[in-house]
Amino acid sequence: MIRLPRTKRGIALTISGTLLVVIVGGFLLVYFVVFPTSSPKPFSLSSANPSGSSAAAGTSATSSTAAGSVSKGTSFAGAWQIASGSEAGYRVREKLAFLPAESDAVGRTSQMSGHATFAQSGEVVRITAASFTVDVATLKSDRSMRDEKIHEIGLESSRYPNATFALSSPVVLPAQALTGKVVHVHVTGIFNIHGTSKTETLPLELSLSDSLVQAVGSLTFPWGEFNMTAPSVGGFVNVTEKATMEFDLHLQRA
Repeated sequence: MIRLPRTKRGIALTISGTLLVVIVGGFLLVYFVVFPTSSPKPFSLSSANPSGSSAAAGTSATSSTAAGSVSKGTSFAGAWQIASGSEAGYRVREKLAFLPAESDAVGRTSQMSGHATFAQSGEVVRITAASFTVDVATLKSDRSMRDEKIHEIGLESSRYPNATFALSSPVVLPAQALTGKVVHVHVTGIFNIHGTSKTETLPLELSLSDSLVQAVGSLTFPWGEFNMTAPSVGGFVNVTEKATMEFDLHLQRA
């Protein structure tokens, strides 16, 4: 038998508790039912679809092209610049309060600029310089509410609208790169995210073709490494202690 409160204070507490349950329930309904998460998969050359269509934020497609084709005698020496199809963004594990399940929150943008310089001697190809800038203020995910919040918390893109990378050590490509195969290398450079610069080394998938160089990679780091605080929205939506920056670079001859 349920005992109802008899005092005004008890009635007020009961009403407040009921309203809180309704508000939280409504928030969960909107977040998961009205606006269900649809996160794109991480960029990848090895598992790229052969159609050549680029992945847009909010879709499940992977990177845009598979291994390329290199004509005999092709030289890659010289300057290459960002081309159409390039994307960069973030990936974080997001959790809604009271629920055990987590999902990936992904935001991406195609607003990028930059260039790379290649040198070649016979079958030895090296990346001697590279510098890229991402306009993080234009990042979009599958939820406008999230996009608005990262301007103020976490990435704080209103204060720090750009993220940059500058190669600090030359990269020698495996000979297989000249056959058009996807190769794996490590690159070291200076990342500037949230106004903080750090030297990092990360793995890279790369493929060459006569007219296109494509490189895919990601960097996972604790929020505090770039002086950021893991965002929380009203205590209802939280993210795990690490974030991932990911990119899919398309380069054409400058």
